Amino acid sequence: MENKQCPLYRKCGGCQLQNMDYARQLEWKQNRTRKLLGKFGKIEPILGMKNPYYYRNKVQAAFAQDRRGNIVSGVYQSSTHRVVPVKSCLTEDQTADKIMATVRQLLKSFKLHPYDERTERGFLRHVLVKRGFQSGQVMVVLVVSNSIFPAKKFTAALCQKHPEITTVLLNINRHHTSMVLGEQEKVLYGPGYIEDTLCGCRFRISAKSFYQINPVQCEVLYSKAMEYAQLTGKESVIDAYCGIGTIGMVAAKKAGQVLGIELNRDAVRDAAANARQNGLHNIHFVCADATDYLTEMTEEGIRPDVVFMDPPRAGSTERFLLSLSELAPQRVVYISCNPETQARDLQYLCELGYAVQKIQPVDMFPHTNHVETVVLMSRVEGK
Repeated sequence: MENKQCPLYRKCGGCQLQNMDYARQLEWKQNRTRKLLGKFGKIEPILGMKNPYYYRNKVQAAFAQDRRGNIVSGVYQSSTHRVVPVKSCLTEDQTADKIMATVRQLLKSFKLHPYDERTERGFLRHVLVKRGFQSGQVMVVLVVSNSIFPAKKFTAALCQKHPEITTVLLNINRHHTSMVLGEQEKVLYGPGYIEDTLCGCRFRISAKSFYQINPVQCEVLYSKAMEYAQLTGKESVIDAYCGIGTIGMVAAKKAGQVLGIELNRDAVRDAAANARQNGLHNIHFVCADATDYLTEMTEEGIRPDVVFMDPPRAGSTERFLLSLSELAPQRVVYISCNPETQARDLQYLCELGYAVQKIQPVDMFPHTNHVETVVLMSRVEGK
C-alpha cells in the first residue's frame, strides 16, 4: 500500500507513526499490545484497515490569525496553544476540510475575527464538523465567544456553498478554558442533530454526544465484542458507560434484555431516542453513575449474564470493578482505548475472580500510537 506523507507531520504531532508504512504501524501496535497485555494470554493478530486514510468522521479545528493577519484554522501544536494551519489532513474527512476552508473565507468576507485567547477579543473559537459516513448528513457547530453576528446570512452563505450540510448549530463558550464546547447552544439551521447507521442500527448524534470517530473500524470492533459476548437471545446484559447506546443497541438485537448506564444526560436522551427509532423494546437507559447503580443492583440481588464496559482513557476505577465482581456476571467484555490502563484493570479483575479468555487489538486510529482492544473475561467458578 502506498504510504502518503503529511507535510505537517512534525509540527502537528497528531499522527505519531506517520514515518512508518502501514504494515509497520500494525506491527508496532501488535507489539505494544503484547507488551502490555501478553501476560494475560495470547494476543490475536491486530485488525487493520484496508484504506487507512480520511477515516475521521468528526473534525475539530481551532481558528486564529497569523502574524500577517490571515485567518487560519487547524490544530494546536503539541503542548502549546499555537495553531498549526491545516488545509487538508490525511486522517480527516475530506468534506469537513472543505467546509473549514469555506468558513475561513466567510469570516474574511463578513469582517469577522477569530477569538484571541490573550486579548479575549474576537468571535470564532472553533468549528466542529460531524459527518455520517452512511447517511451523508453533515453537522457544523460554530463555537463562538458571543452570539452577536449576522447568523442568518452567514449560515445561508455556508449552506449555499455546501448543500450537503443538514444542520448548523451555534455554541457559545465565553470561558477561558481548554474545553471546546460551552453550555449554551442554538440551532441555526436544520434539526440540530444528524443521524448515521452503525452495525445495522440508526443513531441520532448531537453536538455533545460521543460517537465513534472511525465508523468503519467501529463495526469491526463491535462485531468482535458481540462474538465474545456469545449472546443467544436469552441473556440479561448491562452496557456500562453506554454513551448514546451504540454497543447496547447492537447487543439488544441478540440479547434478552439490555440496560444502558450513562452519566451524561444529553447522551441518555439521545440513547432513548435511538432505541425508539430502531424499534428496540428490550433496551432501557438510566442516567446514573455506573458504579453506584451496579452497587444498587447487587443489593437487590440482580445478576446479569454479560456486562460490556467501554470506559474513558483513564480506565475504570477499583470501586467500579469491585461492584462489578460482586454483581458476578458470567462474562465481561472490556473494550478499551488505552491498553495501559486496561492492563491495570484486568489485573484487578483477575484478583476478584475473573480470567482473561481472549484479547483482540483493533486499529481504530491509523498513523497514531493509539490502539483499541477488546478483551473477554469469564468468571472462575469457586473464586
